[in-house]
Amino acid sequence: MADFSVKKIDQMETTFGGGLSKARAELGVTSVGMSILTMPAGYDRYPDHDHTHDEQEEVYIVLAGSGVLTIEGEEFALDGETMARVGPSTKRKVVAGPDGIRLLVLGGVPGEAYQPPEWGELGSADPMAG
Repeated sequence: MADFSVKKIDQMETTFGGGLSKARAELGVTSVGMSILTMPAGYDRYPDHDHTHDEQEEVYIVLAGSGVLTIEGEEFALDGETMARVGPSTKRKVVAGPDGIRLLVLGGVPGEAYQPPEWGELGSADPMAG
Protein backbone atom coordinates (compact mmCIF):
# COMPACT_ATOMS: atom_id res chain seq x y z
CA MET A 1 0.00 0.00 0.00
CA ALA A 2 1.24 3.51 -0.83
CA ASP A 3 2.55 5.62 2.06
CA PHE A 4 1.12 9.16 1.84
CA SER A 5 -1.16 11.67 3.56
CA VAL A 6 -3.21 14.64 2.31
CA LYS A 7 -5.14 17.14 4.41
CA LYS A 8 -6.48 20.67 3.97
CA ILE A 9 -4.80 23.21 6.26
CA ASP A 10 -8.12 24.62 7.47
CA GLN A 11 -9.14 21.13 8.65
CA MET A 12 -6.02 20.61 10.79
CA GLU A 13 -6.04 20.72 14.58
CA THR A 14 -4.61 24.00 15.90
CA THR A 15 -2.85 25.24 19.03
CA PHE A 16 -1.61 28.56 20.43
CA GLY A 17 -5.04 30.17 20.22
CA GLY A 18 -5.76 28.76 16.76
CA GLY A 19 -2.80 30.43 15.05
CA LEU A 20 -0.61 27.35 14.67
CA SER A 21 -1.81 24.29 12.73
CA LYS A 22 -0.30 20.93 13.71
CA ALA A 23 0.74 20.01 10.17
CA ARG A 24 3.48 17.56 11.20
CA ALA A 25 1.15 15.50 13.36
CA GLU A 26 -1.79 15.75 10.95
CA LEU A 27 0.30 14.41 8.06
CA GLY A 28 2.27 11.91 10.16
CA VAL A 29 5.65 13.49 9.39
CA THR A 30 8.39 12.12 11.65
CA SER A 31 11.64 13.49 10.22
CA VAL A 32 11.19 17.24 10.75
CA GLY A 33 9.07 19.69 12.71
CA MET A 34 6.40 21.30 10.57
CA SER A 35 3.56 23.67 11.38
CA ILE A 36 1.46 26.29 9.65
CA LEU A 37 1.48 29.75 11.24
CA THR A 38 -1.55 31.84 10.23
CA MET A 39 -1.82 35.48 11.31
CA PRO A 40 -4.46 38.08 10.39
CA ALA A 41 -3.66 41.44 8.80
CA GLY A 42 -1.29 43.55 10.87
CA TYR A 43 -0.92 40.95 13.64
CA ASP A 44 2.18 41.85 15.67
CA ARG A 45 1.84 39.72 18.82
CA TYR A 46 3.90 36.77 17.54
CA PRO A 47 6.69 36.74 20.14
CA ASP A 48 10.26 37.81 19.55
CA HIS A 49 12.06 34.57 20.41
CA ASP A 50 14.97 32.23 19.84
CA HIS A 51 15.39 28.48 20.24
CA THR A 52 18.42 28.30 22.52
CA HIS A 53 16.34 26.13 24.89
CA ASP A 54 15.84 23.36 22.30
CA GLU A 55 18.63 24.20 19.80
CA GLN A 56 16.17 24.15 16.89
CA GLU A 57 16.73 26.04 13.65
CA GLU A 58 13.68 27.14 11.70
CA VAL A 59 12.85 27.73 8.04
CA TYR A 60 10.00 30.09 7.12
CA ILE A 61 8.19 29.69 3.77
CA VAL A 62 5.29 31.98 2.82
CA LEU A 63 2.20 30.14 1.59
CA ALA A 64 -0.08 33.20 1.37
CA GLY A 65 -0.01 36.89 2.18
CA SER A 66 3.01 38.87 3.29
CA GLY A 67 4.77 40.20 6.34
CA VAL A 68 8.04 41.22 7.90
CA LEU A 69 10.55 38.92 9.57
CA THR A 70 12.80 40.74 12.02
CA ILE A 71 16.06 38.91 12.72
CA GLU A 72 18.28 40.42 15.42
CA GLY A 73 16.77 43.86 14.69
CA GLU A 74 17.11 43.67 10.89
CA GLU A 75 13.85 43.58 8.90
CA PHE A 76 13.24 41.35 5.88
CA ALA A 77 10.11 41.42 3.71
CA LEU A 78 8.35 38.06 3.54
CA ASP A 79 6.34 37.14 0.47
CA GLY A 80 5.83 34.19 -1.86
CA GLU A 81 9.29 34.72 -3.37
CA THR A 82 11.24 34.74 -0.09
CA MET A 83 12.36 31.98 2.28
CA ALA A 84 14.37 32.40 5.48
CA ARG A 85 16.39 30.15 7.80
CA VAL A 86 17.08 31.26 11.36
CA GLY A 87 19.58 29.52 13.65
CA PRO A 88 18.77 28.43 17.20
CA SER A 89 20.38 31.32 19.11
CA THR A 90 19.16 34.06 16.78
CA LYS A 91 16.17 36.21 17.84
CA ARG A 92 13.32 36.38 15.34
CA LYS A 93 9.83 37.90 15.13
CA VAL A 94 7.15 37.82 12.42
CA VAL A 95 4.61 40.61 11.85
CA ALA A 96 1.79 40.04 9.37
CA GLY A 97 1.35 42.43 6.45
CA PRO A 98 -1.86 44.22 5.42
CA ASP A 99 -3.24 41.01 3.87
CA GLY A 100 -2.21 38.71 6.73
CA ILE A 101 0.28 35.88 6.35
CA ARG A 102 0.32 32.08 6.29
CA LEU A 103 3.73 30.48 6.77
CA LEU A 104 5.00 26.94 6.57
CA VAL A 105 7.48 26.68 9.44
CA LEU A 106 9.99 23.81 9.36
CA GLY A 107 12.22 23.10 12.34
CA GLY A 108 14.71 20.69 13.75
CA VAL A 109 17.97 20.33 15.64
CA PRO A 110 20.90 20.18 13.21
CA GLY A 111 22.36 16.67 13.03
CA GLU A 112 19.75 15.05 15.30
CA ALA A 113 16.58 13.01 14.85
CA TYR A 114 13.45 15.14 15.27
CA GLN A 115 11.75 15.06 18.68
CA PRO A 116 8.27 16.65 18.59
CA PRO A 117 7.16 18.89 21.47
CA GLU A 118 4.16 17.72 23.50
CA TRP A 119 2.01 20.66 22.32
CA GLY A 120 2.50 19.52 18.72
CA GLU A 121 0.77 16.19 19.22
CA LEU A 122 -2.86 15.71 18.19
CA GLY A 123 -5.24 16.06 21.12
CA SER A 124 -2.72 17.85 23.35
CA ALA A 125 -3.74 20.85 25.42
CA ASP A 126 -3.31 24.34 23.97
CA PRO A 127 -0.51 26.08 25.93
CA MET A 128 -2.48 29.34 25.68
CA ALA A 129 -5.72 27.88 27.07
CA GLY A 130 -6.65 29.24 30.49
